[in-house]
Amino acid sequence: MLDQGNTTFVLVMAALVLFMTPGLAFFYGGLVKAKSVISMMMMSFGAIALVSVLWVLYGYAIAFANHGDGTNVAGVVGFFSIDWNQIGLGQAFEEAKASTINAAYPSMAFVGFQATFAIITVALISGAIADRAKFGAWMIFAGVWVTVVYFPVASWVFNLTSGWAATWGVIDFAGGTAVHINAGAAGLALALVLGKRVGFAKGAHKPHNPPFVLLGAAILWFGWFGFNAGSEGAADGIASIAWVNTLAAPAAAILGWLLVEKLKDGKATSVGAASGAVTGLVAITPACANLTPGWGLVLGFLAGIVCCFAIDWKYRLGFDDSLDVVGVHLVGGIFGTLFLGFFANDTGLIYSGSFAQLGKQAAAAGAVGAYSFVLAFVIGFIIEKTIGFRVKTEDEVAGIDTAVHGEEGYVLYEERDESPVSVR
Repeated sequence: MLDQGNTTFVLVMAALVLFMTPGLAFFYGGLVKAKSVISMMMMSFGAIALVSVLWVLYGYAIAFANHGDGTNVAGVVGFFSIDWNQIGLGQAFEEAKASTINAAYPSMAFVGFQATFAIITVALISGAIADRAKFGAWMIFAGVWVTVVYFPVASWVFNLTSGWAATWGVIDFAGGTAVHINAGAAGLALALVLGKRVGFAKGAHKPHNPPFVLLGAAILWFGWFGFNAGSEGAADGIASIAWVNTLAAPAAAILGWLLVEKLKDGKATSVGAASGAVTGLVAITPACANLTPGWGLVLGFLAGIVCCFAIDWKYRLGFDDSLDVVGVHLVGGIFGTLFLGFFANDTGLIYSGSFAQLGKQAAAAGAVGAYSFVLAFVIGFIIEKTIGFRVKTEDEVAGIDTAVHGEEGYVLYEERDESPVSVR
């Protein structure tokens, strides 16, 4: 019979992960200037709408084409397959209706859980192009990128039948490669395509609402327990290990980030605390089920230090990654993925005496990063040269909320009707 406990677990975890994207909207929204907050948050909500539709139509059919018995699966370009039975989720629907199913949970629960991963991955990219991107161009990019990049990469990483874990022994429990390296590499590509913001310089663009940033980070952390523990697909001991590491690593990363801030600038900031938490969450994502909590603390603390330094690289290298998608997600994702090569329980260097696991981790990180960067750059470049990806300079300077969406994020007063009033 169907395990109702595990089914409930997966569905609740999926809801937590979906909640992460509105949390990301607050996190990103607080980091931009006040006249761009709606534009920033709308890119996250646009990702929810568009990616959900594409996932139901064909995304799951691509990402998990060989997840079951492999019937009715056709290869398209070698690494890209599609299960025609799952177009529109017809097969998953019929299975979910069956009352005699004997499984930990119905595949439709897994469909929902994995949909939320696709959504948050696309939304993460938007931070790299904050304050200067057209909403329509962003939506076109999101639809094309998720189709040709995320869906195939999700198959490489998460497909239990034919993915890297099953075939090569790569460890990526919850998406360090498929989500964070993938999004970070795409963010770097788009930052290069769109170019620098007007007045780009260190200290020139201040977060307009640090409370929003803290609220967003708190929601992300809350949802991340679903992200990591939920990836086990069962309420068991492995899920509990992932849960504790999801608490430990970001806590340690906050301390690492704030230590660097204090030593560098003399002040530990609220935005730094929020950024440190997210950095620790990113780094522990691939490793949450394969590290003891002690090593989870070490990973988080070191990731907080490394990524705090990494966010300044954009000024030295001359690319404008507005909200540090590269410094946090690409660098943090790579750091967490490679950390497993040394400290993964049983297979890491310190346990096995072998560099084999490190080689596998490095190959996976490099493959996803290169694939995502090249495709994102090509897609973004074509959009920029055809319909245009970047808003007009005058709209960017004034703030793009009114120009793009016809709305303002903050209306501090309402205009009163000053027309004469007849008094009898």
